[in-house]
Amino acid sequence: MRRLFLLLLGALLIGALLSLGFQYDTGYIRISLGNYLIETNFWIGVLLILVVILALQFTLSMIRRLRSGSGIVSTWLNQSAERRARRRTTQGLLALAEGNWPRARKLLQASAHNADTPLINYLAAAQAAFECGDYDAVDDLLRKAFESTPGSDLAVGITQAQLQLAGDRLEQCLATLLRLRKQSPHHPFILKLLKTVYLRLEDWRELAALLPELRKRDLIEATELHQLERETWHNLLQRAADDIRKQGQSEPQSLTPLTRLWDELPGSMRKDEITIYEYARHLSELGDDAQAETLLRKVLKNHWSDDLINLYGRIKGTEPDEQLLAAERWLQDRPNNAELLLALGRLSLRNELWGKAKEYFETSLRLKRSRETMAELGRLNAYFGDEQASSRLLIQSLLKDSGLPDLPMPKA
Repeated sequence: MRRLFLLLLGALLIGALLSLGFQYDTGYIRISLGNYLIETNFWIGVLLILVVILALQFTLSMIRRLRSGSGIVSTWLNQSAERRARRRTTQGLLALAEGNWPRARKLLQASAHNADTPLINYLAAAQAAFECGDYDAVDDLLRKAFESTPGSDLAVGITQAQLQLAGDRLEQCLATLLRLRKQSPHHPFILKLLKTVYLRLEDWRELAALLPELRKRDLIEATELHQLERETWHNLLQRAADDIRKQGQSEPQSLTPLTRLWDELPGSMRKDEITIYEYARHLSELGDDAQAETLLRKVLKNHWSDDLINLYGRIKGTEPDEQLLAAERWLQDRPNNAELLLALGRLSLRNELWGKAKEYFETSLRLKRSRETMAELGRLNAYFGDEQASSRLLIQSLLKDSGLPDLPMPKA
């Protein structure tokens, strides 16, 4: 109110002075320009000059405001561009969801500059470009996404890794993920993507090193993690055994790479029945039956397994009589175990106890008519000279689980 009062007072004073000036002397102004002549009194001239000055000031002010982008017109234009960008972004995202990749890429890329969130536009456009198979455009759009939003390097990098993985560009994907892991060592999604890449590259050594982190962060369901851990170490054991074979090494002392790898296994795998089977099998195939027999005997004493006793019966230990006695002690607790009886038959053969072996095979066959037992008994009968019984058993072994239909046969 005080400011308004001062303005009104100033206006009244100026009006009073002008009124006195008009009464005192109106003055005279004459302007001649070429054939034109302008005549007016002094006060009207002063008023016109003031109007021109004010008009120039207003025009210059409008120009400056338009240039600075803060003017009404500029604001209106910017708001219009933003509305148009939002509309195109929505249309582009709809096209992306519908699988119209070219249209989605065009709309999202064109509206990115004026969009509220250009990062989303560029990332979605990169996805559309990937679906179109334009990998160069993908890299360019991801670069623009990174430049559009400070601090977006992690989001852009993860998107890039996902697209590289989807495009089967595994080496590039691995390089991207390793770079991202340096920035964020414990990022859950980066670790899960690394797991997938290592698995597809069959890089078992790196996957084995990653597994403890996956377990610690609880990123994979327990059953899946156990299966993955088993697959990883089985492949490493197989690779170590293959390397030994390629080098032509078959003596027990040459199995250091395999035994050292066994020592590296986590506790859960050293207790895993299937992993123990694989390790003992490799030892036996590479010539170290003694170590395989010792391991299996120790395990079977505390943890029974039909698969492991089957392998135990196949292994040639350094002391076959002790091996047979150990198996016969287990028979006291498991008198009707067909796999144990089969193993006992084989161990009896290794000790040249032919009749005992035949008895074990026949007892096992009565409990379970397996092809393996039929073949063993048939082979033994052939050596005994009982060709008829041997042929019958071998034929039965051949026909078992062959998938043949049950059909009537002629009587003998």
